[in-house]
Amino acid sequence: FSLNFTAELLLGWGRWRNPEYLQFITILEETRRNNTPSNKKKLACFDFDFKHWPVDFSWKEVSSLKLSKGGVSLLRPESKHRGAADSVLNSVRTLPCHILSYLIVHSFGRRMLYPGSVGLLQKAMRPMLQQGQARLVEEFEGQRNKLVACDGNEIDTMFVDRRKDGGQAGKTLVICCEGNAGFYEVGCMNTPLEGGYSVLGWNHPGFGGSTGVPFPQNEANAMDVVIQFAVHKLGFQLSDIIVYAWSIGGFTASWAVMSYPEIRALVLDASFDDLLPLALKVMPDSWSNPLFHDLFNSKSMKISGPVLLIRRTKDEIITTTGPEDITSNRGNDLLLKLLQYRYPKVMTEDAIRAVRQWLAAGTQIEEESVYMGYEVDDDWCLSVLQSYQTDRETLFPWSVGTCFIHSSHAHVQNWFRARKYMRNFETTHCTPLPISEFRPPWKL
Repeated sequence: FSLNFTAELLLGWGRWRNPEYLQFITILEETRRNNTPSNKKKLACFDFDFKHWPVDFSWKEVSSLKLSKGGVSLLRPESKHRGAADSVLNSVRTLPCHILSYLIVHSFGRRMLYPGSVGLLQKAMRPMLQQGQARLVEEFEGQRNKLVACDGNEIDTMFVDRRKDGGQAGKTLVICCEGNAGFYEVGCMNTPLEGGYSVLGWNHPGFGGSTGVPFPQNEANAMDVVIQFAVHKLGFQLSDIIVYAWSIGGFTASWAVMSYPEIRALVLDASFDDLLPLALKVMPDSWSNPLFHDLFNSKSMKISGPVLLIRRTKDEIITTTGPEDITSNRGNDLLLKLLQYRYPKVMTEDAIRAVRQWLAAGTQIEEESVYMGYEVDDDWCLSVLQSYQTDRETLFPWSVGTCFIHSSHAHVQNWFRARKYMRNFETTHCTPLPISEFRPPWKL
């Protein structure tokens, strides 16, 4: 079990072994070789042990921050209601499994889920991370900062300020949340950088210069101090911020926009709704509930702002039956949860089946075939939503659709919305996202 599980999760750090990514690393190597003496002197201050770096920002600087016992408020899965006798009996029966699962999670389980926190892997990647850091500093004048979260963990960040360039994109800050073996030095922040955005990248607790371990509460605490830093130290408004995440980074990203609904938009790339179905591929059923009860992702998509989901049609990581079966991509479930929250009146079981029909399209031709086969009128769909929005100033959920006479009208609306919230990208999980595929989400 442990060998199979390790192999499955370590595919997350296969990104840097991807052919396209190796080409990117080659560019970094050329940059390193071409450093002038003055450039090397400039980089020297970034290369000493980060634990001796002075603190640039602390959560204590924000006096209005309200903390729970464990830190910032962390969304928990809803408990299932049972009879008292049944609950006690079940607790006794599963106690050994709970104990074993706790030991697994707090030992090798965490390292398998977040291989980027393993010291051996970081040591192997150190030359690559140094090259990536050199590129951020030299080419983009990146500023490295140490933040202290409310749990005491020190969070390693890199900020690239494009506001001085005068472009419209530079006025927007993209906060990037990396995958389970991703580092800001060579991670997804390179995509918005190509688009001229201001970008703030950060490393998970236990990754790079960040301290601690990447448990859910620590992840949320880290994300919170990153947002506070962006607003109170860097001078961005929440309405200026787009949160962009790749893979498991979707946990902190979705937490951020649910906790700070004023954030402009959320972009989730190759992300998923829950870790449990993916883990069940390689683990015994009896270990599932206690082991992964708390380790991922947003159990709902109660998000009111603009959202874009990027689904990779050849994804080999977040599919439960393999990349050839796009219907098992857990990004599908992420979309369905978003639609169910926003438009509960029309998202019936029949409607869910209709949306899954559209999600089963693995190519653009298949997608267009489904879309055009039912003669979806985009202008009509948009006018319905706009008229509803005019009458109501409240955020989601909406009861739009209750006046539809025929179910086909509701299906057409659902397909229209699904297409607005999700875009397909025909590639694998670990391929870097080109800037042509990164765009602000649709806003009604």
